[in-house]
Amino acid sequence: MVNDPHHIGCPNCDTVHRFSAQELTVPTRCARCGYRLTLGRKDAVLRVTMLALTSLVLMGLALFAPFLTLNAGPFESRASVIDVIFGFAEGIMVPLSFAVLFFIVIIPAMRSGLLIYALAPNLAGVAHAPLARPALRLAFKLKPWAMVEIFMVGVAVALVKLAGMATVDTGAAFWAFVLLVLVNAAQDAFMCRNTLWTTVGTPPS
Repeated sequence: MVNDPHHIGCPNCDTVHRFSAQELTVPTRCARCGYRLTLGRKDAVLRVTMLALTSLVLMGLALFAPFLTLNAGPFESRASVIDVIFGFAEGIMVPLSFAVLFFIVIIPAMRSGLLIYALAPNLAGVAHAPLARPALRLAFKLKPWAMVEIFMVGVAVALVKLAGMATVDTGAAFWAFVLLVLVNAAQDAFMCRNTLWTTVGTPPS
């Protein structure tokens, strides 16, 4: 997408289209190849905002609810994600603790918060929040650093290895993380950048 938010280049065939602000409120496709260029302002903004809010709720649940319970004979150990993070906060493991906190918790939560901040006022039909465009830009840039999916892959590998040594029970936080991965995938599917940039660049209807 070039600087003018009403000009959109097709990522499939490179055809440049010019749309009016009204046309961008509905789904649009490339006139040459039929590639979907925008999802339509109302649908895209509503879905992304609601999914971002759902992500924050699931993240709060995932942090403090029981994540895994290990049973080995008479011994039982139960831990939340917060317990795991602070369990590494000693000696040479401190950098790992900060990495888990930063990439698994802070960045995903920050990204969801930025999306809500930038887009929610449009749903309410009020003026855009101050610095809405920089907030949206930062939300896009944070995407590669939100690694909840990588965390869950690591957990799955660990569960396979632990299965032969102890009984492993998954708690509410585990399933909250599973839902969080699915919600983030759905959010990315609706993350139509052309539509969202147009939304924060024009007055709400």
